[in-house]
Amino acid sequence: MSTQPSEDIDRPDKPSAPATSDGFVRGISEAIGGPLGSHAVKPEARRGRFWTATRIILALACLTLAFSWVQKSPCQSGDWQQNVQYTRFCYTDVLALYYAEHLNEGAVPYKDWAVEYPVVTGYFMGALGLPVHAYGQNHPEINQGTWFYNANAIVLSALAVATAAVILALRRRRPWDAAIFALSPIIFFTATVNWDFLAIGLAAAGLYLWAKKHPAWAGLFLGLGGAAKLWPLFILGPLLVLAMRSKALRSWTAAAATAAVAWAAVNFPVFYLYHESWLRFFRLNSERPIDWGTLWYIGRYLDGKWNSGTPGDQGPFQWLSDHIPQLNLLSYALFGLACAGIGLLAWLAPRRPRVAQLSFLVVAAFLITSKVWSQQYVLWLLPLIVLARPRWGAIIAWTVAEFGYFTAFYAELMGAGGKPVIPEGTFVLASSLRLITVAVLCGLVVREIWRPELDPVRESYDDDPDGGPLNRPDAAWIAGLRRAFGVDRSPKATPADLPRPPNGSDLAQSR
Repeated sequence: MSTQPSEDIDRPDKPSAPATSDGFVRGISEAIGGPLGSHAVKPEARRGRFWTATRIILALACLTLAFSWVQKSPCQSGDWQQNVQYTRFCYTDVLALYYAEHLNEGAVPYKDWAVEYPVVTGYFMGALGLPVHAYGQNHPEINQGTWFYNANAIVLSALAVATAAVILALRRRRPWDAAIFALSPIIFFTATVNWDFLAIGLAAAGLYLWAKKHPAWAGLFLGLGGAAKLWPLFILGPLLVLAMRSKALRSWTAAAATAAVAWAAVNFPVFYLYHESWLRFFRLNSERPIDWGTLWYIGRYLDGKWNSGTPGDQGPFQWLSDHIPQLNLLSYALFGLACAGIGLLAWLAPRRPRVAQLSFLVVAAFLITSKVWSQQYVLWLLPLIVLARPRWGAIIAWTVAEFGYFTAFYAELMGAGGKPVIPEGTFVLASSLRLITVAVLCGLVVREIWRPELDPVRESYDDDPDGGPLNRPDAAWIAGLRRAFGVDRSPKATPADLPRPPNGSDLAQSR
C-alpha cells in the first residue's frame, strides 16, 4: 500500500521559477540569456519591493481584461451593422441578451420572461439590467445596452481577477503558474462573451475553501456556482472518489449537503412561483439539436461524405441528429462512462490524484461528449488546467487551437445567412483540432496521475495543495483493489518525498 504524508511538511519557501522548472519556458528563455543565473538577484534579496510575483500577476490579469474591454468596444453600442460583431470578434451575449431577454423593457427575469439560464445567472442579469433600465427611463440620452454591458464587464472582470488570486493562493510556492491564466488569450477574447465567470468565480472560491479545510463553506459556493452554470457541481464527483480513497467521507458529506441546500435555496423561489419559467433552461437543453463544433457535429459532417442524409441512407450521427432523445441518452451515457473511468483511475493510481487533476478531467469529458460546446465554455477549463498541469507548452498549443476555432466559428456565423465565407471542411478541421488538443491535455493529465513523479506540482508540494481534508493516508481497501487489478506498485520518489537535512526552522521546532 502506498503511503502519503498526512500533512504538508513546512519547507523553506522557494517559489518555482518557470525558466528552470518548465522545459518550454526554459527553451524560450534562451532568447534573452537563458534561465536565472548564479549572479542574478535572488527572490530573497528582493523582499520588501513592491512588485512581487503576486502583484505582477494580478496586474497582468487586470491588463489582459482591460485590453479585452477595448477589443469588445466596437460592439458596445449595439449597432451591429455589416456583421461588425463577427468581423471585429466583439460579439457578446451580454449585450445581445439585454434585448433578447427583454431587460431593456424592464422585464423581471422568470416573472415576466422565461430566461434561458439557471437562476443565479438570471438573478445576476436582473440585478444589473433592471437598474440600468430604470435609470435609462429617466435619462433617455444614455445607451442602455452599453451601460448594461459595461456594468457586467466590471463585475465579470473582478471575478476573473479574483480567480487569478485564488490560483495564487493555492500555489504560493508556484506563483508564476497563475501567469498562464492571467496572460491567456482565452480571457482576452471570451471573458465577457457570456456570464461564465460568475460560475467560475464561485467554483474557485469553493476549491479554495475546500483546500483550507472548510468543506461546508466549499459546498455552499459550489452549490451557488452550480446554480449559475451546472458544471461546478461536477467537482463534487472527484471529491467523492478521493474522499473514499482517503477516508474523508464526512468532509465530503458536509460539502455535498451544503451544495444541495444552497442550490435548492436559490432555485426554490423561481421553481415555486414561476415553475414554467424555471423549466425553460432544462427543456431548452433537452430539446437542443447538435450544436456547432461538437464531436457530434464533426461526425455528422463525416457521415455526409458517405451518405445522402435522406431516410434510409443516414450515417449514425445523421440519425442521432434527427432523434434528439436518443442523442441525449447516448451523450449522458458516454459522460457517465468517462466519469466511471476517471473514478477507477483515481483509485488505482499509485498516489492519490490531486483534486484539480480529476476536476479538469471530468469537466473536459463533459465538453467532449456534450452536444453543445459554446465558444466561451473554454473558460471552464482554463483555471482547472492551470491548477492540474501548469506546463506552458501544451497549454499554448491548446490555446492556438481554440483561437483557430474561434476564428472559424465567426467566419461560419458570417456565412450562415448567405454566401459561405470558409468551406465547411475548414470549420470542421478547426473543430477537430480543438477537440484533439483538449483530449491531448486529458491524456497528459492522466499520464501524470499514473506517474506522479512527472507531476510538476508535486515538485513543490509533499501532497495535494488543493486536497484539504483529503491529505490523509489511503484507506486499506485501496491496496487490495490495486492488487486485484495487477497494478500494485510503489510510486517513484519525487523531490518532495526525499529526506531533507534539518535546517534552522526544523531544529527550532524540535526543541
